[in-house]
Amino acid sequence: MMLTLSRRALMVGGLMLASLLPTMAQDKPVLRFSAVFSEADIRAEMMSMLSAQVADDYTIETYLGGNLFKQGTELVALQRGNLEMGNIAPQDISNQIPAWSVLTSAYLFRDANHLRTFFDSDVGAEFKKMAEDQLGIHIIGPTYFGARHVGLISEKKINTPADLAGVKLRMPGGDAWQFLGSSIGANPTPMAYAEVYTGLQTGAIDGQDNPLPNVENMKFYEVMKQIALTSHLVGFDLLVISKSSWDAMSPEQQAKFEEAAKAAIDFSQNEHVAREAELAERFRSAGLDVYEPDLAAFRSFAQQKYLESDLAKDWPEGVVERINAL
Repeated sequence: MMLTLSRRALMVGGLMLASLLPTMAQDKPVLRFSAVFSEADIRAEMMSMLSAQVADDYTIETYLGGNLFKQGTELVALQRGNLEMGNIAPQDISNQIPAWSVLTSAYLFRDANHLRTFFDSDVGAEFKKMAEDQLGIHIIGPTYFGARHVGLISEKKINTPADLAGVKLRMPGGDAWQFLGSSIGANPTPMAYAEVYTGLQTGAIDGQDNPLPNVENMKFYEVMKQIALTSHLVGFDLLVISKSSWDAMSPEQQAKFEEAAKAAIDFSQNEHVAREAELAERFRSAGLDVYEPDLAAFRSFAQQKYLESDLAKDWPEGVVERINAL
């Protein structure tokens, strides 16, 4: 027997189906992600990988280049419920949890692997719990983006911290960032990341400190004459999600999300390490003077500056020794 539907019945059925679509779409939560890095950054690909892996359960809306929230404001946005995920600098966390400033200190982590070992360790778990309990964020993992080096518009050779005296070195805003600049002998000058190229070009600043992949992405090498490979900080941010969004997941969803995130973070770290090795030679070929200064002098000067600072008073007892032992 053939079933004949009237035109009116088809229209009513279509309207009923259409009315259900918004509800069906709402069944898959939207996680807004904000970061200051650009679309050319390796971490943009990292986020694309993560988004694809969790697409069955979540829609990750990615906002890059500080288009949704400016650098340094993402953490507050997460806390206020205006954002679900973010790429958060540890320096921003240290503004609210002073004990975290130890993780922003110069020459603490040896390399990317040491960084990951720390966050997977018992002492790393203690710091993650601090953030979760006090800030309402769940740290998924560290996103390594390269060792930070000093790039300058002058040709003056930099061998020790004394050679950076009076040099206006762009650093992000915030006490931890500014102290990092002074810990290597420079005169730290706050400036937004998006303004650094013009600042170098016009001479408003004498230099900047960033990992080599960032120098490439933002084309800073076009307006610099040298890069001193100081390696004063293992550069990393943190892939975080608001605690409310995390707690809304089932244990199975959390495990799946973390597994996908770990794979994406592994990809990003491996790509950054490989890119760093290539870029030093590429910048030399482009005409920049790329060299290694007296690292022992920089390390000794920086570590002494931190030990003498008020920042160290907030560090958990014995934490540096525990991290060094990892």
